[in-house]
Amino acid sequence: MPSNERLAIVTGTSSGIGAAVAQLLLARGWTVVGLSRRTADFPAAGYRHVIVDLADSAQLGAVAERVLAPIVARTAWSRIGLVNNAGAIGAMHALDSIDPAQLASVFAVNAIAPVMLMGFVVRAAPATPLRIVNVSTGAAVQPIPGIGDYGASKAALRLASMTFAAELASAERPGGARHDVRILSYAPGVVDTPMQQAARAPDRAWNGLFVDFHAQGKLVPATAPAGEIVDFLAADGGEAFVERRFAAG
Repeated sequence: MPSNERLAIVTGTSSGIGAAVAQLLLARGWTVVGLSRRTADFPAAGYRHVIVDLADSAQLGAVAERVLAPIVARTAWSRIGLVNNAGAIGAMHALDSIDPAQLASVFAVNAIAPVMLMGFVVRAAPATPLRIVNVSTGAAVQPIPGIGDYGASKAALRLASMTFAAELASAERPGGARHDVRILSYAPGVVDTPMQQAARAPDRAWNGLFVDFHAQGKLVPATAPAGEIVDFLAADGGEAFVERRFAAG
């Protein structure tokens, strides 16, 4: 008989959308492994927290093999979800003044870590249906002055998501196509998170857009997009790759 046990790996569960996704998954009976630099506590036996710096690719690789692999390899899982939610907002300066090391760190968190984790779950769970959500942004498809490093890194992840899905669906893929994997590139809209607070800081250039979002009451609570993310993880069928924005209201 098929198991009803479901596992989700969620990055950035210490606050914002990641915390809301973890709470909702736990309420729906999922087992959740959360990854973030800071601690996170949820009053549920099904939650395990792993402290890791996603900007450190070597550290993330070690955690994946040492901690995550034995969990993912359990045969009981009927489905595995991966939510690449954690994000680094970046320097919030003009691109001509960004330090290269800081730029590399932003790409490590926003693009390299999610691609690593996508590859990891596909390798570690070869016979389990997978649902992957890569949290994106409107800045991945249109230029927003002052967050060019953030937008560029999310644009890289967006294209990597498309490419990864195309590779998995290809009959030429080594080992054969994977028809049980679905990938969602999801733009959650304007969400009331610490990242939005940083973006409207008074000492930041080009903060007017974000100040206006807040002043006009356009920010939505993190629980709103979290619901759409969790619904995708639980859904059957669909295309190998889909792209959506938060459906307000």
